[in-house]
Order: sequence, then C-alpha cells, then structure tokens
Amino acid sequence: MSKEYTSLGLMSGTSGDGIDASIIRSDGISKYEVLFNKYYKYQDNIYETIHSIKEKINNTKDLKNFTKDLKNLERKITMYHVEVVSEISKKNKLDIVGFHGQTIYHNASEKISVQLGDGNLLSKLTKKNIVYNFRENDIKNGGEGAPLTPIFHQLILKQNRIQVPSCVLNIGGISNITIVGNYLPYDFTSRDIGPGNCLIDAWVRKNSNKKFDRDGHLASVGKTNEIILEQAQELYSNRSNKKTLSLDVNDFDVSFARGLSLEDGVATLTDFTGRIIGAGLSSLLSNVKEKLFRVLICGGGRKNISLLNKIKQKSLKEIILQPIDDYGVDGDFVESQAFAFLAIRNIINEPISFPDTTGCSSPTSGGTLIEFK
Repeated sequence: MSKEYTSLGLMSGTSGDGIDASIIRSDGISKYEVLFNKYYKYQDNIYETIHSIKEKINNTKDLKNFTKDLKNLERKITMYHVEVVSEISKKNKLDIVGFHGQTIYHNASEKISVQLGDGNLLSKLTKKNIVYNFRENDIKNGGEGAPLTPIFHQLILKQNRIQVPSCVLNIGGISNITIVGNYLPYDFTSRDIGPGNCLIDAWVRKNSNKKFDRDGHLASVGKTNEIILEQAQELYSNRSNKKTLSLDVNDFDVSFARGLSLEDGVATLTDFTGRIIGAGLSSLLSNVKEKLFRVLICGGGRKNISLLNKIKQKSLKEIILQPIDDYGVDGDFVESQAFAFLAIRNIINEPISFPDTTGCSSPTSGGTLIEFK
C-alpha cells in the first residue's frame, strides 16, 4: 500500500482577491480525499496593491524597477498566508503545505513566471514543511511554467468515474482547459485558451466600487457594442502569431472598451471573452469523434451566467457545458486541491508537468521543498 500524506494547498489566483485553502489526503498518484475547503479574503490594502502593481509590471525591466514594491508586497502576502496556515493547523495535522503564491508576472515567450511568496519565511513562522516555486523546474526544462493542474484534473475525472474523453475548463482570471483522453498515465493535453474573468473584473474595478460582475448581472442589463467588439476581435486575432500554451492577464487589456458605460462595457467584454473561449473549445474539440463532449467547468467564471451563455453560443453544438459541481466536486477549490496534490508529488518525486501541458522536453518534477527543522 502506497503511503498517504495530508497536504494543505494554498492558491491565490489572478483575481488577487484572497486565498483558497484545501486539505487533501492522498498518495499523490491514484487517489485523494478532500478534508477541508475554505476561502480567506485578502485585506483591502493587499488586494488593491496587487492590482496596482500588476498594472505597472509589463516587462522584465518593470520587475527590476519595482523591486522594492514587490518585496514589500511579497512580505504582506506571505504574512497573510502565515495567519491562514496557523489558523488551519490548530485543528488539522499537516505533513506538507503547497504554497502557490501570487502570480505577478507571466510571460510564456520569455520563459518567465514570477509568483510572490517567501516559502522560507512561511516555513519558519508556521513550523511546517513547505513546497513552493512550482514553476521553475518546468521552465528550466523548456516549458512555459503553466498550466500545472492537468495531472490533478485527470485524477478528478478518474476518481469520480466520469466518462472520458472529457475535459476540465477552469475559468479563473485566465481560462485553461485539460482534455483527458483516457485514464492511462498522463493521457491528457492542456493549454490556456483565452481570458477568463480578467477583462470583466478589470473593467468593473475601474468603473465602479465593485470587484466583479456577480452572476453576470451587469452584462445582462448592458448591450454589446458590435463595432467595438468586431474591432477587438480583429485586434486579438492579429496581435501576435506566437504559439504559446500559457497566457497572462497582461496579454489582454480593456482599453478597446473605453468610452462605454459600465454595463455596456461589461456586456461587450463578456461577449468578447465568451467568443474567444467558445472558439477555442470548438477548435480543440472539433476532431473528437464522440457525438457529445462533456466540458466540466470550475473556477469563479462558472458562476457568470452571461459568460456561460456566450460560450455556449460560440461553441460546437456537440459540446456539453456543465459545472463540475454536478459531480460532487466543489468548483471553487479545484486549483487549491491541485496544489496540495502537487506538493505531495514533490515529496514522492513524481512529475507535475508534461510536454503536452507546458511544452517541457520531458515529464518534470516541480517545486522547492523547505523542510522545517
């Protein structure tokens, strides 16, 4: 019998609004059990600083110019993670903590991915074994550093006996998809397929005191500006010929919607986002022989009814969109559970990234282990 570990996964996505925390018990290979899920909201000053700095970081030169600001923010983010881990560990015995950190800059073509989070400090103050810096090994091995969760997506489908081929679509700030062909080891492909919530959230933040479009309500009362939408689509299709598997929120901006009202801007950006995701799904799945193809959606975007409707309108009719929650999986915590799983795979020296997911040259282990002594 393979050894099982109790692992806490901490995930702060591109929305930058807080930390998803999940505890799983798993052997890191063939099974897992969810023991705990909870969301911890960032304080307003952390949330605002994250988005303020992200808007200033557009290249590696900016990373250097804002070194002091990034260090200060990293410490604040780490200390908040210390509070979360300390609270959780009072009632839960942990073997390992998977600490994703806060992505502040990701550029696939430059092979750079920067997550803020001090694993050494987190280990020292919480007295826990920490795995962090999950992307570095993959990048050194020729990969783009993302997406990293496909190995866990495959296990979700297998453990819940979901018929394959199927796929998992995570709509966070960026949308990424994992297509699982079979339950054979590493029989999956993955890539980012476009924006998720990032454009909609950015527009809402800039034009109101809200942080996002809850349930897609603003989009439902707004009207798409067809001229601006057409121009945006043309700009998107012509902006670059680079072939990358991963994207960053900095690959997109909301400037094309300038001048629109709050509601019309949200409607136009939601339409734009839905068209890109729908077209991406259709392109990736057009050669699948099955009459119907199941797409299980996780992440915050699955709650945006307006966005889902736009995706459906622009997808092949054979594609069935379903919340992953329909199968007993909490769609809010798939990514945090994944990093708990990846932390265990670090301990047992199993790969977390693959040529068909990140473009690395061979299956690659990942993460830096800090053992508390």
